[in-house]
Amino acid sequence: MTLWCLLARRILKIDALVLPDHYYLDEQDICYYAGEYTAGEGHAYSETNQLIHNFKKTVDKRGTAQWQYKERAIQRAANIFRAAIKSDMPITFVPIPPSKARNDPMYDDRMVRLLQAICMGRYSDIRELVVQAQSLEAAHLSSTRPTPDELVTNYLVDDRLVEPPPTTIFVVDDVLTTGCHFKAVKRVLAERFPAADIIGLFIARRVPKSVDLDFDILELNS
Repeated sequence: MTLWCLLARRILKIDALVLPDHYYLDEQDICYYAGEYTAGEGHAYSETNQLIHNFKKTVDKRGTAQWQYKERAIQRAANIFRAAIKSDMPITFVPIPPSKARNDPMYDDRMVRLLQAICMGRYSDIRELVVQAQSLEAAHLSSTRPTPDELVTNYLVDDRLVEPPPTTIFVVDDVLTTGCHFKAVKRVLAERFPAADIIGLFIARRVPKSVDLDFDILELNS
């Protein structure tokens, strides 16, 4: 089954033009995204920046006035993907694990809730196949980002969920940055399910903040 049997043409593919923005990805990786998150800009910069800002609100905001914005962001992202993913297709959705392990009070199940909203009333195969052994600092808040090799050592496959073996896996996360987490999860899944097609699906990809050059102040030596 080709990928376009599973997806409508409403999301974008990481191609050769933007691949260098995502350091760990290579030409063999297939990843799709719905919008662009501009790094270094605030939530008011764009609709996608606002969406991601609200989607990532931490669980300690539960019960406050801010929590409603997270709920709305989850539903909005789900609506985007419901329009893009054809219904009743044999896709196994695997969320990329959040930075906190399941037993951590700050564990955020936003990706699972997103997938549940996407699949509501449809064929549904959502599996948290890959989990973290220990909590880590969120990559976007850390001064030192982990490598795929480092993440793999902290990832475990939940053996209770491996049957039936998936054939088409969508690895889902909110923002594609370097591609580190996707590559680590893909490696873990490929080792367990070597015959499966593994595709990345993201609400947004990170794009660098543009730099405007004032050519009037450049002095060119002849």
